[in-house]
Amino acid sequence: MSTKEAASTETKTPFVWESANVYFLLTDRFQNGDKSNDLNYNRNKPTGKLRGFVGGDIRGIIQKLDEGYFENLGINVIWMTPIVEQIHDGVDEGTGFSYGFHGYWTRDWSALDPSFGTKKDLAELVTKAHAKGIRIMLDAVINHTGPVTADDAAYPSDWVRTSPKCTYKSYDTYINCTLVDNLPDIKTESDAPVALPPFLVDKFKKEGRYEQEVAELDAFFKKTGYPRAPRFYIMKWLSDYITDYGIDGYRVDTAKHTTENVWAEFKNVCDLAFADFKQKNPAKVLDDNPFFTIAEVYGYNIGNKLLFDFGDKKVNYFENGFVGLINFDFRNEAKLNYEPLFSKYSTILNGDLKRKTVMNYTSSHDDGYPFDKKRERTFEAGTKLLLAPGISQVYYGDESARLLDIEGTQGDATLRSFMNWKDIKNNVETQKLLLHYQKLGQFRKNHPAVGAGIHKQIGIGNQYVFSRIYTKANYNDIVVVGLDLPIGNKEISVDNLFINGTMVKDAYSGKTANVVGGKVTIDSEFGIILLEKK
Repeated sequence: MSTKEAASTETKTPFVWESANVYFLLTDRFQNGDKSNDLNYNRNKPTGKLRGFVGGDIRGIIQKLDEGYFENLGINVIWMTPIVEQIHDGVDEGTGFSYGFHGYWTRDWSALDPSFGTKKDLAELVTKAHAKGIRIMLDAVINHTGPVTADDAAYPSDWVRTSPKCTYKSYDTYINCTLVDNLPDIKTESDAPVALPPFLVDKFKKEGRYEQEVAELDAFFKKTGYPRAPRFYIMKWLSDYITDYGIDGYRVDTAKHTTENVWAEFKNVCDLAFADFKQKNPAKVLDDNPFFTIAEVYGYNIGNKLLFDFGDKKVNYFENGFVGLINFDFRNEAKLNYEPLFSKYSTILNGDLKRKTVMNYTSSHDDGYPFDKKRERTFEAGTKLLLAPGISQVYYGDESARLLDIEGTQGDATLRSFMNWKDIKNNVETQKLLLHYQKLGQFRKNHPAVGAGIHKQIGIGNQYVFSRIYTKANYNDIVVVGLDLPIGNKEISVDNLFINGTMVKDAYSGKTANVVGGKVTIDSEFGIILLEKK
């Protein structure tokens, strides 16, 4: 099929994980939809600044979903921090007293933390998101539990180790150790059978679900043939969110702090659960995409391609359970000009990483060196993130210039302020930035070519114009983009990708034009053109 023919093909836009537009939010910091669940387990001690629960919950996410906030942003995946039950007390990390508001201090994988909401809330969120074509990606923590506190029963010694602390000098010193002091490390390397922790037995009995939990665990271990080792209990509990609610993916926390086979096993468990969900809920199946898993291998960047180097060992995580890895260097490489950035990413993603992907970000919940910490290059950050090949991860508040440098905070807390809804409502400049993210985000959502296509610069000179082409089976998608163009009347080449006479639309300004002599002329007040076939 020629490119001219491809340009005229009409097919429903498929959802393509490799081009997803992900919205990443801290559940506790996004929107408080239910004030009645704000205080639980007597979590009322004074904390360091931004180190306590402040009320955000699943109900708040549902509210914004109902309002169309995510749809307007062109978001097709919501990734939320872990929502499982956290330790009830908190600890002083040397940066002020902290509670597990962030979700990474698990006490019980099989329950939701009431501060985040109920399982009924989660079911409603998934159903409503799916109705809008939005996937839900939860966050999986298998490497560690929450810290030990006076008010929280600890996992027994056959489940966890509490020393030594990791030194990060070799493969082994990333794995058989605790990440930090007082963060018990799950013995993920062990195949030795263990019993349910006594405190969970007591908890399940008190909650009236002990027999059901034991029966489900028995069925899981019989079906999979896995030993009753700690990691497989956790995998079972995490897979329940797939079987019971139909979530679409997991972002895996601290992936390089276990042996890589753990993640191949986890993907197998997830795939079995996803197949089970689809079989039991055929009317709820969105498409034939497999369950998606993406890893936080801290320090990995797209230039590493297939291998992460520990110094004494190289590991291919793509061969061990993951379709994608978080790209930790995008926030640095976003300093590059457009073409060196885009062409590098397209070359690698369509070469060494073909049929795999990376997730790019400019800011995140635990990266103290974002691309634009002072929020001085907000439009540029959005343009580069949302037009770069790979998955885009919009961190909540990127689209509204939420402050990332909060006076009086220590460490990661400065990155985790509550969403600045008042700015969106009242500040004209914030509204302009939000509109920029909305236009680019919807263009990305509507065109898999943006994130998963083959990139090519069109012509050279003062104007920067490029095309992206994506083809899969009978679906073909072509876009042409111009950046840093003059305000007012502008003419760009479409490189014969749209035949003469074709009506095209600039998704940024909303204006239309006909292709004449292989070129398109648009008169708009913007320096961006996002061309699609009308």
